[in-house]
Amino acid sequence: MRYVICSIVLAGLAWSIFSWSQNRPLRYPPGVLVSSVPQQEHCDPHRVGDFKNYTLTAVATYSIVARVLHTKHYWTDGNDLVPYDVALGWGRMSDQAVLDRLQISQSNRFFFYEWQNEPPLPEKEIICQAANTHVIAANSDVAKAVSSLRSGQVVAMRGSLVNVAGPNDFQWNTSVSRDDTGNGACEVFYVESIRTLDEATPVKLVPKTAQLSSAGVTFF
Repeated sequence: MRYVICSIVLAGLAWSIFSWSQNRPLRYPPGVLVSSVPQQEHCDPHRVGDFKNYTLTAVATYSIVARVLHTKHYWTDGNDLVPYDVALGWGRMSDQAVLDRLQISQSNRFFFYEWQNEPPLPEKEIICQAANTHVIAANSDVAKAVSSLRSGQVVAMRGSLVNVAGPNDFQWNTSVSRDDTGNGACEVFYVESIRTLDEATPVKLVPKTAQLSSAGVTFF
């Protein structure tokens, strides 16, 4: 019996260590990992489909390559539509030297950043090179990939920014600006494709539109 108990404890410890090693944030040498900015093209509003009793209306095409700063799984508060929020950073907000001086968290659909003493960047630059993104997965493969994202990974996502209508006059509109902040400044992103990139190689893409990114502290 003692042998069985010890085996169970050791197995549990091994699994805990494995889970921690698989989910701990990835770190890199100092330097910008992603120098491109999100690419957005406005479009005539059109319905991209019905999703769990919600109607999704695309208002822009959207693609982004960014470093994952933080992810948050919500079990309530719209989890049937958006189970995951993903905080993303690019430009100097993808630089390990900058991120080491920030504390990043997510709660209640907000994205928070804090620092001690002086900020590592002007706050306007932090705001314009990071975004809290409400992710709606277009299919089960995308949903699985989003649920597996790890802080520090470089990820490429493509799809549409959408406004959402639902039962009981529910309305959830996306931001279409890269420099707003506060309530309503999040991108509501209907993701049709997603892939992680080689995190060790800096990403230098030429954007179609030289737009700066979205809010430092955001909400839907």
